[in-house]
Amino acid sequence: MKLLSQLRTSTFQLALLYMVVFATSVFLLLAFIYWRTAGFMTAQTDETIEAEIAGLAEQYRGRGVNGLITIIRERVARDPNAKSLYLLTTEDYLKLAGNLNTWPEGAESQGSWINFTLDESLGWTGPPRLARARVFEVQGGLRLLVGRDVDDLNTLKSLIETAINWGMGITLALALLGGFMMSRSTTRRIEVINNTSRKIMNGHLSQRIPTRGTQDDFDQLAENLNQMLDRIVYLMEGIRHVSDSIAHDLRTPLTRLRNQLETTLMMVDNDEARDQAAKAVAEADQLLATFNALLRIARLETRGNTTADVRPVSLGMLVSDACELYEALAEDKAQTFTQDIDEDVMVEGDRDLLFQMVSNLIDNAIKYTPEEGEIVVRVMPDSEAAVFEVGDSGIGVPDDEKGQIFQRFYRVGKSRSKPGNGLGLSLVSAVTEIHQGSIGLFDHHPGAEYPGLRVRVTLPRYNPQKRRMRSVTASKDSSQQEDQSA
Repeated sequence: MKLLSQLRTSTFQLALLYMVVFATSVFLLLAFIYWRTAGFMTAQTDETIEAEIAGLAEQYRGRGVNGLITIIRERVARDPNAKSLYLLTTEDYLKLAGNLNTWPEGAESQGSWINFTLDESLGWTGPPRLARARVFEVQGGLRLLVGRDVDDLNTLKSLIETAINWGMGITLALALLGGFMMSRSTTRRIEVINNTSRKIMNGHLSQRIPTRGTQDDFDQLAENLNQMLDRIVYLMEGIRHVSDSIAHDLRTPLTRLRNQLETTLMMVDNDEARDQAAKAVAEADQLLATFNALLRIARLETRGNTTADVRPVSLGMLVSDACELYEALAEDKAQTFTQDIDEDVMVEGDRDLLFQMVSNLIDNAIKYTPEEGEIVVRVMPDSEAAVFEVGDSGIGVPDDEKGQIFQRFYRVGKSRSKPGNGLGLSLVSAVTEIHQGSIGLFDHHPGAEYPGLRVRVTLPRYNPQKRRMRSVTASKDSSQQEDQSA
């Protein structure tokens, strides 16, 4: 699988394109060398034959047919290896002189040039060999063939062709290997950036992309990204600090104001004044709840992926307790409250935070579901995960807003008339992130007038073996730190 992903990388595809261009260039170069070399050797053979023909023609003009026969016999005697081929015949192909017995049949003709094979039918005693000759007619109807044994030349051509084929194969193999190695090296650098980016997206904002100190393109990219991350974290911390400071600083005077209003409420006798004071107390309570939620979310986000009280928790029993608490609210609205809970599902985390998360989701479902609606709560195992779902038949959330409802103070347009501050789901998101879980949003009744909303929270299941391994690792780390400090 990793090999396939390696082959899909843009670096490997670029290397593959370079390999094709390079291989094509090498092929054209080798083909040109072969064409020039083979053409030169063939032309040299043809020139040798032409020179012998010129000598025979001169003898024929000076000494006639008898002189031609004599010179052919002399040349045959001087060339026992039969590199040069001669055959003089009558018009009926009867041999007069030469080292071939008969006229070659089935020869490939190229004008006055022919290519044929030397074998036993021509009086050849050795293994079959290739030959090339020129044919022309002598005065009086005689036929003359003058040629050369070109088997060594063709063997050399075959060797060159084989060398070219092997050279192309080796070139392609080395180019492919080089492309793979280059792609692998580049992919490793990119994967380091991707892994760091994923950790940052999961909340580890202190992570930074490592550099090698080579000051190459990747180092420059990593340094720029790290500087950008530093700037983003600085701005985020500034905004968070301002909002947290405002929430913290205003909570005390609001508490005093609420207490004063409550005191006033007990002192006044006028019913209208008491109603106004009661409304003011309720508004103050709402503001205090908002500020408390902001501070709680801020504390959760600053914890990272650690919780103060981590221990095994029965998610099924925890959800059952929350359902028992909220079931009365559902009955007041005549809602159907269905529970499908596996109490054996265990997770590891902070029980109070998990209960807060579960309570917020169930409370939202009841709040945004009309009377006589449906609420469904499920807890079930899924491989190595624990799944908690809350579904309702309420107004639902449009698809284009599902990715935004976990933002602070964000409220769906249809729900703005409902009481609330838009911080409940932000708290759910923070708790889920701390417990290394994930949240999915789906329509509970797709296509219906009221599609509702199904929130699916997936958390890692409790594994005693992994917990023991973490404890051992933690003890080893602490021992090493003690040794180093000692």
